[in-house]
Amino acid sequence: MKLLEERIIKDGKVFPGNVLKVDRFLNHQVDVKLLNEIGKEFYRLFGDKEVNKIFTIEASGIGIACIVAQYFDVPVVFAKKTLGKNISADVYSTPITSFTHGRTYDVIVSQEFLNPEDKILIIDDFLAQGCALQGLINLIKSAGAEIVGAGIVIEKAFQQGGELIRSQGIRVESLARVKSMSDDGTITFCD
Repeated sequence: MKLLEERIIKDGKVFPGNVLKVDRFLNHQVDVKLLNEIGKEFYRLFGDKEVNKIFTIEASGIGIACIVAQYFDVPVVFAKKTLGKNISADVYSTPITSFTHGRTYDVIVSQEFLNPEDKILIIDDFLAQGCALQGLINLIKSAGAEIVGAGIVIEKAFQQGGELIRSQGIRVESLARVKSMSDDGTITFCD
């Protein structure tokens, strides 16, 4: 998606350790017009798949998922990183290691929100090592639901996450695939 790539070049910042900071427009301060275009594109890519739920993980994926869900006219379900008092004990749970935060979370989703008859589209902001996406896949499989695919805003194609998930037969559509990032801030994209 050319518009997204241009925005990454303009406002993205590369930090040591292969960190791409896009908080000026995607995951801290949010450009809603850009998210709207992202939502349209994911609908173009997956609109024929009879999606009945959008699934993501808190926190950065929620805003993106909500915009995408408007195009599909379906609800958003998100996995939580903590078990609050307002969640029943009937949950699906899986550990996820965060590349960005360098820690492992036990993420959960209430069993009432994932069902065997669901056709689920996963939406997330980043795909790098694939840990978060694999965790969401595990939760969906625990529920016996169908995964129609994963819509990723930015994939770090030089890391193994995309290859790992695609090798499982899951369709992954990434709107911007970063081929490389250098310490001088240069970002190149896959063709």
